[in-house]
Amino acid sequence: MNADESKTKLVQNLNFSDEKIAKLEIFVNEVLNYNKKYNLISKSSENDIWLRHVLDSAQLIKFIDPQKNHSLADLGTGAGFPGIVLSIFYSDVLTFHVKLYEKSPVKNNFLKAIIHKMRLKVDIYDNDYQYHVLNSNYIVCRAFKKLPEILRISREIAQKPHKLIVMMGKSAQEEINKASKDMIYKYKLVPSITNKDSKILLVDVAR
Repeated sequence: MNADESKTKLVQNLNFSDEKIAKLEIFVNEVLNYNKKYNLISKSSENDIWLRHVLDSAQLIKFIDPQKNHSLADLGTGAGFPGIVLSIFYSDVLTFHVKLYEKSPVKNNFLKAIIHKMRLKVDIYDNDYQYHVLNSNYIVCRAFKKLPEILRISREIAQKPHKLIVMMGKSAQEEINKASKDMIYKYKLVPSITNKDSKILLVDVAR
């Protein structure tokens, strides 16, 4: 799927407006420019950035209901996938807040620059998530940590009931089975729209 096909899916399947697509284009261009000097994303994924990073991130909106004063925490956001993509989509929902956690100084500086340039309503934290109270309604993870550690964070550090959304690869069910002693909540595993082997884990975490 090329860039234009990915953009069509964003508009037709996920309801991105032309204005939001334009913002995504600015973001993508900044990522690619910065990536010439710094390693924000793998070089091998640059040509497929719209599919492998943007559309892959954007599909999470299907699992998010941005109610008043709700917030979303993206742990280990890297170059802003999925956090920046989601913040662009929800930019017109004034009471929905996106929080990014990224301890890499290089990536953090990039994120601060892009947030300032695009005037995004995003909070960014530049040290480890464990130094903060995770007080969000949604916690998302993409290429973050192993599942048992993610579940521990969700269970022990998060301070309110929330939905945990974890983007996983083809070994998703195997990883879930291995983490069975930590998986004390009901969960659902749904297919990704960008890769037939990838899955999205949805967990409703009660307190």
